This record gives sequence, C-alpha cells and structure tokens, in this order.
Amino acid sequence: MHNALRATVTTTALGTLLMLLTACGGAHDTRGGEVAAAGPTATATAPGNPTALPGIGGRLRHRIPADSRQIVAVYGDGRDAAGSTVVLYTRRGATWTRTNSWPAHNGKKGWTTDHHEGDRRSPVGVFTLTDAGGVLADPGSRLPYTRSASFAAPRWWARSHWHDFDYVIAIDYNRVRGTSPADPTRPGGEAKGGGIWLHLDHGSGTSGCVSLSEEGMRHLLRTLDPDLHPVVVMGDRAALGA
Repeated sequence: MHNALRATVTTTALGTLLMLLTACGGAHDTRGGEVAAAGPTATATAPGNPTALPGIGGRLRHRIPADSRQIVAVYGDGRDAAGSTVVLYTRRGATWTRTNSWPAHNGKKGWTTDHHEGDRRSPVGVFTLTDAGGVLADPGSRLPYTRSASFAAPRWWARSHWHDFDYVIAIDYNRVRGTSPADPTRPGGEAKGGGIWLHLDHGSGTSGCVSLSEEGMRHLLRTLDPDLHPVVVMGDRAALGA
C-alpha cells in the first residue's frame, strides 16, 4: 500500500500534475497541513537564550510541536519582498543549533497569512514536512521520495525554470500527508491553492513556493528525518517575530 501511494504519476494524472507544476512556476500555492496552535508546544525562551529560535516570536513558536527536533526557518526579507534566507536548526535537549543556511526566494509578491490560489504570495505559518520527490533520482532522502519525469517543468517556461523541480519537498499546506508531492487533493478546497514546495531556485521569486540552491535541497533531503518530526516555520521577518 505504501508503495502504491508513491507510484509514478499515471497518464490520467498528468493533466492535474501540470496544473500543480504551473502553480509554482507561474501560480503556485497551499494550505491545510499547518500545525494547529493547540497541544504541546516548544519551550518558550527569552532572546539570547540558546534554547530560543532567533527571530521566531510566541505566535508561531507555540505552534511548533514539542517533539519536533528539526526546523527549516524561512526568513522573508519583507512582507512584499521575494528574497529570503533558509536556515536549518536542529534541537538537542532544549537547545536549538543553527546547522546550515542558504539564500532563497519566496513568492513574487511576498507573504500572506491568508493565502489563496494565484495570489503569488507564500503562506505564513508552521507546516510539517513529510514527503519529497522530483525529476532526478533519490539523492539519499530520509523523507519518502517519489521520482517521476512528470515533475519536469513544461518546456514552454523560460529555460531558467526547467530544473525547478529536479528536487522538491512538499510543504504540508492544504495537502494530504503521506502522499507524493504531486497528489492533487486539497482538503481545504481549491481556492486555498495547493502545491507549495521547497524546490530549486531559478534566481527570482516564485508563485508561492520557497526555492534554494541544488546543494541546499540535496542537504535538506539527506538531513530531514521523519523520526525528528521536521517542520518549516516561514514568513516575513515581521510576521515571524510577532
């Protein structure tokens, strides 16, 4: 059954997959797998304390599950800006350690706390990271990985975008966890968009995804461990610090 969920996208699903791919290269979005504020939370700490997450305020910090020991933090330059920085943190005991970082891009029009299909903004929030895939062979991903040539960006896109989806990690916003990133199911409805991914950078803003270098994506795929319950905390710096 597990293998069936991760089967290569079939011919009948190609049309839907093209819609997903078009989303991130020309109109990408997602909502639904956001971690709820209720339940156990990460330890709240004062600024300067090694157990604190730099730049993450109480509103989002309290949505980080207590059992999460890996965080991909996306620090957006501004509410209406497309530039950002991705930082990987790992927790040992109560201490969060910065282990790597990369320049990145987010939605062309910046960030939003109320993401909708086609708004070209990335959703602010805390989301789980459970599934990966791409055009290229599995580079040693710890997350379940679905390889398919069908992830390839359409060749009518600019050449600079052709390799965007060589590697992708699904951000669990408005999607079903435990399925291929290309699964078209939208639990929160189509208007909320779908297909928000971490993927390869093409040098400019996306339509809702977060993009970074191939080296960065390979590192995340090889490092993010389901047993450590990884999440992404993402938003512009003002929203993150609230």
